[in-house]
Amino acid sequence: MIKKRFLSAITFVLLSIALVAPATAQQKIGYVDSDFILQALPDYATIQQQLDRMAQDWQKELDELKSDLDEQFRDYQARELLYTNEERQRRRQDIVRAEEDLERLRVKYFGPDGDIFLEQEKLMRPIQEKILQAINEVADSEGFDFIFDAAGDFLFMFRRDQFDVSDLVLRELGIDVDSTVGQR
Repeated sequence: MIKKRFLSAITFVLLSIALVAPATAQQKIGYVDSDFILQALPDYATIQQQLDRMAQDWQKELDELKSDLDEQFRDYQARELLYTNEERQRRRQDIVRAEEDLERLRVKYFGPDGDIFLEQEKLMRPIQEKILQAINEVADSEGFDFIFDAAGDFLFMFRRDQFDVSDLVLRELGIDVDSTVGQR
């Protein structure tokens, strides 16, 4: 989800630049593969590991709460006939409340605007800014008028590898391009 927002943000910025650029008879166009660039960045792998650990910890917490809730429900079913009507009603309400609390916690951690998403957004922002700055540097130094992201929402019917500037962006970021060749 964050990758899609990142790609959309880069695409928006690049299109904005493209629309403002003066029209010339021949424009130089290039593209990057942001997925390839992200995979080559050591910072990205570290962030993914952090987020994975965080998600695992939260999922473990949710699983434990669910297990406790299941145990509470089994206990209720086993003793249901021993309870008075009021006690039965109270215990059922307790179980329903616990289920609602569990669902609220799940949404808090993993929902669309949940903690994992917010943390991912916070951790990825410096990488996104670094990549965008590197793309701008490459565009300026190589004289590109437009640079598109092949990993984004744009559909490329055809593209020549000679216009792929992903390697130049990686060099600008200080990544050894030769060590990433086998990853594509």
